[in-house]
Amino acid sequence: MEFETLVQSRRSVRGFRNEPVPRAVIEAIIESAKRAPSSMNTQPWHVHVLTGSPLEEVRRRNMEEMIAGAKVKRDIVSHGEYQGVHRTRQVDIAKKLFGAMGIARDDKPMRQDWVLRGFRQFDAPVSLVLTYDRVLDPGAVCHFDLGALCYGIVLAAWDRGLGSVINGQGIMRSDIVREVAKIPEDEVIMTCVAMGYPDDGFAANAVRSDRELNEEFVQYVGFAD
Repeated sequence: MEFETLVQSRRSVRGFRNEPVPRAVIEAIIESAKRAPSSMNTQPWHVHVLTGSPLEEVRRRNMEEMIAGAKVKRDIVSHGEYQGVHRTRQVDIAKKLFGAMGIARDDKPMRQDWVLRGFRQFDAPVSLVLTYDRVLDPGAVCHFDLGALCYGIVLAAWDRGLGSVINGQGIMRSDIVREVAKIPEDEVIMTCVAMGYPDDGFAANAVRSDRELNEEFVQYVGFAD
């Protein structure tokens, strides 16, 4: 698939078929994605791929802790709640998703269930936990590198018929993820990618988020026109 078509067609998938993903397919995805740009070729990333009972344990404990009111415990510093235009965009996509799923504004149980789906990593059969070498903290550069790898993963997955959603809720309790996945302390857990074969009958999978017009965020300098 041509790159432009691949980027335009890719979307976040929040409903997956109950179908395992072969290890060989994931290996091929990572093989492609690792060609992502990396500052000075430092390649600060690590990928921990979970499926089966370990992933189920992470899902269950993450959800139970958050339901019980446990505090978020992520390795990376959080920005806190979004405000202003960022909050507006967050609300806009939530409205689209709830509309597609038929979740009414006053339907608290269904809205809560949607939140819990995030903590369960949307019941995807595979989760790729992305980490980087702690020795590089604090460092936005290695964060950038990991973002590039992450996007490479989701594009390579889509090209192979797999859907994914970059999912910070899945590692809200990074201590649980670290314990179950046996991630060493010298790695920082940044995010995870829930992955699997898309369920075409799941309404939210058809939702596409809006993007600002180029003139809203692009500035051209030095061009004749």
